[in-house]
Amino acid sequence: MGEEKNSTRATRMSSVVLLIIFITIALALTALILAANEYATDAFVAGWLALIGIAGIALSAYVIVQMRRHGPRPNIEAAPIMTTIECKKCGYKNVREFKRGDYILKEVEPCPKCNEKMMITGIYREVKEKQKDKERSQV
Repeated sequence: MGEEKNSTRATRMSSVVLLIIFITIALALTALILAANEYATDAFVAGWLALIGIAGIALSAYVIVQMRRHGPRPNIEAAPIMTTIECKKCGYKNVREFKRGDYILKEVEPCPKCNEKMMITGIYREVKEKQKDKERSQV
């Protein structure tokens, strides 16, 4: 759901930027046409209109090149990191989300079965089924 909102927002934003670029190009071309028409009567005004037109076209071309070079970035969702906690005495095992400061062989909360200290035995990323299927198809 969040992925769809981000992609819609990016599409809407790029559409707005493109609209602004096309309006700028239209105004720049209008300034160039007015400069060509005005050149015979007032060269000073024609020079400024030509400068505005060329600057507008150059700026629009620069923004288009930058948009193509730095296109929309793919939205990569990070896989959740899980921590495995085991009791060495009774063998009770628990899996929970990773907490900052977790490390392997760290003693944590007491075991709910035998009340002995449990120890972190593993930290790993949980791979989703879609990713597993994609990896299998690539091999």
